[in-house]
Amino acid sequence: MPAEGSLTVANTSMTEPDPSIQEAWNDPRSVHELISFVLCEQDEDVGWEAISLLQRRGSRAVFEAARDLCRSECPIEKELGALILGQNCVRVRTFTAAAVTILITLLETETDEDVLRASCISLGHMRDPAAVPALIRMSTHSSDRVRLAVAFAVLHFSDESAIETLIALSTDPDGVVRDWALFGLGCLEVDTPEIRNALFLGTSDVDEVARGEALRGLAQLKDLRVFEPLLRELSENSAGEWHGYSIEAAEELADPRLLPVLLRLKAKRDIGDERYDAAIRLCSATEST
Repeated sequence: MPAEGSLTVANTSMTEPDPSIQEAWNDPRSVHELISFVLCEQDEDVGWEAISLLQRRGSRAVFEAARDLCRSECPIEKELGALILGQNCVRVRTFTAAAVTILITLLETETDEDVLRASCISLGHMRDPAAVPALIRMSTHSSDRVRLAVAFAVLHFSDESAIETLIALSTDPDGVVRDWALFGLGCLEVDTPEIRNALFLGTSDVDEVARGEALRGLAQLKDLRVFEPLLRELSENSAGEWHGYSIEAAEELADPRLLPVLLRLKAKRDIGDERYDAAIRLCSATEST
């Protein structure tokens, strides 16, 4: 999948105090000092550290400051407000209903793609079904960055319309969007012919990562149509290069017919390389049954 440092999904349950919350409050800077710091900081990673502090504080002052940023005439400030409201670093979020309303409004009224992208990502982290219709409307946006954010967001929902959107995005013109959409389809705890067909189509994708997500997802469903494209993927790897997606797919499928090619690939690696071993073991086990 593409790297998105902010896409870590928060756990919404908490059985003991979160030390990261106390860490956020231990920082001596006020809400407005942290916001000013982010707006002036050129290093994105450093800026995200300050955003994380604001997200973890989760106070009314933070919410109101983020709300005001979303009302700004400046797209950069709106983007920051939307990111803060997502609270992706927090186990238990605060002011969620109001935040979701603000973010949906941004999707309905904003034209700046960075603001739209941030709003989609935050709504994905918040997982409120009320956001699904607005997210779906963004799935045909002209910006591949916005469509990528939509793919990330809707993979957290399993209703029919969200799944249909992921299926549509799995044939998007942009390879990274297809990657996220196929990843999402492979992660769903839902199994339908439409999902399987989309994953099967993805096994011939020209993008290696998207193709790998499709192979892994279809293998997880034990759909035997994956055998031929998976065997082809492994067989064409004449140099024995490590391709984690196809090896994980081989582990999931555990088909003994894959054993010869897996052993050949293993032989091309350094003698201590154990990354093929699980797939070889699982395929060997099914061969002996």
